[in-house]
Amino acid sequence: MTNDLTENLFSLIKSLTPSEKRQFSLYVGRIGVNAESKFLNLFRVISAQKVYNEKLILEKTNISKQQLSNVKGHLYKQLLISLKLNPVHQSIPINIREQLDFASILYRKGLYKQSLKLLDKVKATALYYEEKNIAYEILEWEKIIESQYITRSIHNRAESLIKQTEELNELNQIAGKLSNLSLQLYSIFLKMGYARTEEEARSIKEYYRESLPAYEFSKLGFREKLWLYKASLWYSFLIQDFLSCYRYSSKWIALFDEYPHMVAVHPVSYVKGNHYLLESLFYLNHTRVFETTLQNFENKLKDPKIPDDDNIAALAFLYVYSNKLNLRFMKGDFANGEALVEKILKKIKKFGSRIDHHHVMVFYYKIASLYFGDEDYVKCITFLKKIINNKSLEMREDLMCFARILNLVAHYEAGKDYHLDSLIRSTYKFLIKMNDLHEVQKEMIKFLRNLPEISPLELKDEFRKLHSTLKQYEDHPYEKRAFLYLDILSWLESNIENRPVAEIVAEKARLVAR
Repeated sequence: MTNDLTENLFSLIKSLTPSEKRQFSLYVGRIGVNAESKFLNLFRVISAQKVYNEKLILEKTNISKQQLSNVKGHLYKQLLISLKLNPVHQSIPINIREQLDFASILYRKGLYKQSLKLLDKVKATALYYEEKNIAYEILEWEKIIESQYITRSIHNRAESLIKQTEELNELNQIAGKLSNLSLQLYSIFLKMGYARTEEEARSIKEYYRESLPAYEFSKLGFREKLWLYKASLWYSFLIQDFLSCYRYSSKWIALFDEYPHMVAVHPVSYVKGNHYLLESLFYLNHTRVFETTLQNFENKLKDPKIPDDDNIAALAFLYVYSNKLNLRFMKGDFANGEALVEKILKKIKKFGSRIDHHHVMVFYYKIASLYFGDEDYVKCITFLKKIINNKSLEMREDLMCFARILNLVAHYEAGKDYHLDSLIRSTYKFLIKMNDLHEVQKEMIKFLRNLPEISPLELKDEFRKLHSTLKQYEDHPYEKRAFLYLDILSWLESNIENRPVAEIVAEKARLVAR
């Protein structure tokens, strides 16, 4: 067994809940001869380990080193079978696939009528739940059987099967192209974030137009519409059209309202749709609607149609707590955030294996911003360093860039300006390397570089000048991107007016509250 598979076995066993372990013991114990089998002994030893220890396994079991690889493989397979049989992990797609397997067995037994009857029944279920790829596979099976055993049960049976196959094939092709487009746009967003220039935006628009397949909307089902809304949402995010983001995320959720039975089949998409609606409202600065929508989202997560599994639990944490931080930013509520931060850090540790580095780094940036707003610059710097020092992070170049800008400002505010020059130089080089040196960043770096030469009496005038310079970029199509990550203008105003930045942000929030 490869090291990868050994690690997979260990992590699978460690992910099991007490009830799943009991289920496995019952599953194995159904045959008396398994009671002291080698794979069961291996399971017991690994279950007791905190760190995988092969030497201890060989000592505590009667498994030889030569046998160990095969026993691990067998145990891994048996665990998956046990989990499949667990009612908690039963799902519509799994049940449909199981019925298709049964129909295949009946066919191989020569029981053609029984097989066709079962296939027809499971095809109706697959179409109802928009499992069109499986439905297409079922149609292929029906054609194979009909070519060997003519039932004559339905008039024009061949024509009917051919027509169904052609219709499904067309929809599957559309869904495939839309899912490819959605994935590619998401990949671009993870790599670079929002479009940084007119040229990048033009390139994204061209790619979107060229990749969008031709379709007749009235013929699209739930699945095709869902992929269409996903692709359109990512496109809108990339070009910073947040009103369209709101429109498509609303359509996304409305689709589940139209097909409520699909929530149980696609719970991840349902949860994500609600999150993107919140993210759109955040960027549109609709504070009151955002707060209500967040509360509704937390209530929706209690819906029994949403499975209570590890994947949903991790996503629920990710989206609920990310938006709890966003709500604080919208309100200018930066104080007393310790309890929230502690909860987030505990849950990051709990769900560590289920949350990718990108999302963890986004959390760190938001926590750093929370501390910055609370004027706790030392803690702000601590969390920014986790991002800056992460050499393996190759996604969200924009996040990496703005982490460095915020780091410069936090060092200045913390009075740690003794090595500000070297920080400015390294940040400048990084921004050039990332092709992210735009007007807002240039002005910020120029200001910080000249700080040592500015007398205390002239400082406020310099803050005013910088504020005036940056204000013109607040609504710029691409320069405004800087203000999505760091409210530089509010920071400048706090220095000009000698007021806490939290007070400035909260005041603005009250003025624009809608």
